[in-house]
Amino acid sequence: MMPTAATVVGVRAEAIPGSGGPPLLGYTLRYLRDPAPHWRRRYDRYGPVSWERTFGLRVVTLLGPDATGVALRNQDSAFANGPGQELLAGPFFRRGLTMLDFDEHRHHRRIVAAAFTPERLRGYLTTMNPAIARGLAGWQPDPAFRVYPAMKRLTLQIAIEIFMGEQIGPAADRFNGALYDCLRAAASVVRVPVPGLRWSRGLAARRRLEEFLRPLVPVRRAADGPDLFSRLCHARDEDGNALDDEDVVNHMILMMAAAHDTSTGTMTSMMYFLARYPAWQDACRRESRALGADMLGYGDLGRLTALDQVMRESLRLITPVPILVRKAARDVDVLGVRVPADSLVAAIPGFTHQMREYWPDPERFDPERFAAHRREDKIHPYAWQPFGGGPHTCIGLHFAGQQIKAVLHQLLLRRRWSLPDGYRLSLDRFPLPVPRDGLPVRLEPAETPKRTSPEPPAGP
Repeated sequence: MMPTAATVVGVRAEAIPGSGGPPLLGYTLRYLRDPAPHWRRRYDRYGPVSWERTFGLRVVTLLGPDATGVALRNQDSAFANGPGQELLAGPFFRRGLTMLDFDEHRHHRRIVAAAFTPERLRGYLTTMNPAIARGLAGWQPDPAFRVYPAMKRLTLQIAIEIFMGEQIGPAADRFNGALYDCLRAAASVVRVPVPGLRWSRGLAARRRLEEFLRPLVPVRRAADGPDLFSRLCHARDEDGNALDDEDVVNHMILMMAAAHDTSTGTMTSMMYFLARYPAWQDACRRESRALGADMLGYGDLGRLTALDQVMRESLRLITPVPILVRKAARDVDVLGVRVPADSLVAAIPGFTHQMREYWPDPERFDPERFAAHRREDKIHPYAWQPFGGGPHTCIGLHFAGQQIKAVLHQLLLRRRWSLPDGYRLSLDRFPLPVPRDGLPVRLEPAETPKRTSPEPPAGP
């Protein structure tokens, strides 16, 4: 049986199997088009650990749940998260929680976790629901309506209200604009500060975010509001340690970005699948109506079984963060292959989520995979990892889940939606998978009888 743990080794690694691909570009174009077939070929040819060249970098790829699990568990602190995140996100989210490693990461995570207790989550949901209602009121039938930009506006507004805890007027638009510029800059191809280009705009936006948040920290420390910003200012670990002012600012910037970016993508994917498979949309709507409440209560989160299954299957088929980048902190043996210190390592749960070895008919949309009588995600501890795993498991995963369910619950009660005739989804896959066209849908009142149409082919 193949070993399933990492072993730190004290010698240079032997040659790792693999290939660099075409000159200059390597396998970059395959990643931009659709990396799934590329990963399948590499797994079949080289096994779970191999090297390749993409985006100008030599990368060791970890494919399949055994190899990915080694990096996520990180039992011997052999992989550093920060250098990989810095490579992707640049300086725009520096010293956020995902940028920290080892003892420093554990110290910060224990403090930040105090802002995500069940009691806090219940309070955030109470604030979130009216913000969702206000945002969805603007979703009217319109031939020009696109899901992704509309959802992005909604989640940004929710983030402002939940994290900041107050209406900040015109400053909200400026804050959102700066956050958006940071997110766009992280996806830059030209990653040097050329005036007028994304990278330069992102650096300026990061400064604006700091200048906005830094003076508010002592104000929030002097009060004790229910918003997440205030909770971070007051958070303590079990030893009474708190974050300093700069760390509060750093964590706020990253968490506000993370709170809306991946959730936006997930809800967009869910709306696509629910439009394509209207029987599932109807099932989810029946569950929401059965609650008898316009807004989702904290105690109702576990009652939306169909919606939870749709969410999980959408995360499997279109994983918001399909690649997790690490750096080898030392020489390490992964499943019998020695990876040298300082190697850039990409653990790829997005491939695991579509492996036929673990998921029957993996391209088919089948939310019942996650039903209690099947639970295909339990076939391997790392078969389904959309929120990462191990020490760097997303600290906001429960916040994200309740936000997604709260938004879809209200939307299902208000609207029915369908795809344009003959529509095919095309994803822009860098840096995160989103619809190239923003995902057009036809919005109608929820009471309108659904259209009947032939069952579409399998796969997204």
